[in-house]
Amino acid sequence: MAGSHRVSHRSIVVAALSTVVEWYDFTLYLYFATVLARVFFGGGEASLAATLGGFAVAYLMRPVGAVVFGHVGDRMGRRPMLLLSMAVMSAAMLATALLPTHAQVGPAAAWLLFGLRCVMGFSVGGEYTGVIAYLLEGARPERRGLIAALAAAASEVGALLAVAVAALTVSLMPEAELQSWGWRIPFLVGAALAGVVWLARSTIDESPDFERLRDAGTLALNPLVHAVSRQRVALARTFAISALGSITYYVGITYVPAFLTTTGAMGEADSLWLSTLAAVAVILVTPAIGLLSDRYGRKPALVVLAVLSAALPISLFTLMAGASAGQALLGAVVLALVAGGVSAVGAIATGEQFTEESRASGLGLGYTLATAIFGGLTPYLAQRLVEATGLPHMPGVMIALVAIAVLPVFVTMRETAPGRG
Repeated sequence: MAGSHRVSHRSIVVAALSTVVEWYDFTLYLYFATVLARVFFGGGEASLAATLGGFAVAYLMRPVGAVVFGHVGDRMGRRPMLLLSMAVMSAAMLATALLPTHAQVGPAAAWLLFGLRCVMGFSVGGEYTGVIAYLLEGARPERRGLIAALAAAASEVGALLAVAVAALTVSLMPEAELQSWGWRIPFLVGAALAGVVWLARSTIDESPDFERLRDAGTLALNPLVHAVSRQRVALARTFAISALGSITYYVGITYVPAFLTTTGAMGEADSLWLSTLAAVAVILVTPAIGLLSDRYGRKPALVVLAVLSAALPISLFTLMAGASAGQALLGAVVLALVAGGVSAVGAIATGEQFTEESRASGLGLGYTLATAIFGGLTPYLAQRLVEATGLPHMPGVMIALVAIAVLPVFVTMRETAPGRG
């Protein structure tokens, strides 16, 4: 499945680190949700739920983007796929920074924000999975887990940057200025970052696996049909891995600031700084987990992480609600470490399920279907459940149920790490 030669070290580094943009934008939206609720929805009791609901619906565009960009990746190359997705992301972030607010145009502001979230969801459909396919095909087989984990860590760098920029913006600006123009700063930073990444990606090599298929004339005519008809088991396993990765990340990390704020555990700025510390912990642990998966295999790592995801979140969310700052930090960091571990192993484990003929399409479809359901929808659902029941541990119940459901898939799946199968 791997080509006989690798891409340059520079191309590997650029691809691995460029995942920072996707996660900066989507994490920023969730970390900034309470601010956006006031800016675009006018504030009020239902504004946060509406903001999270818009995020959830826009997330459903990811599978659509995965089909389109996956086809580009499997038919035209991984490099054009990565350049196109980043170009659309850059334009969408810049447009978001220039939007009028609710105070300026009324309800139309919310609809404009929603439309651009849909564009962003579409472009992200081919982003992370394109990077993982590229790294899988370009890295040395015995270091795939580490290299893919570095891409996951770079994603966390994006998340860290998002929460840090959001926290600085909220902390340093008066409320009137924040709602008037200050909220635009984080999105302008994201647009500039995306532009820099696009320029760096324009210099990377093409995937050796794709070049081999192209030169041999064996590219799949319809990669999506190839994936659905011939790689159904791979699609199912990818969906299961991504389901756990999505809910642990989006509920266990990015929803936490809104959870802490709405339950009264701490203020908006303090909850954002706490999440910054949790993101640092994830960045430190992710490469180590990827390296362990190279040494001991993807399967045992996923099984252990699923067990931890089933056992810990309920008590951790209970701990964080109304707790001291120290207890809230402990809960947030442990949740983040589990989520980071799943992301580290899941990145390479999903890519290794597919053959190269339809890897971009199959990986994109399986991954984005799971993230659309268990990523985009779950922060909104978690918030609604907490509000409806008054029970702070409900987000933990959501994570635990998904972990229990996917555990049998992990136990029975084949090992994909080179030399470990």
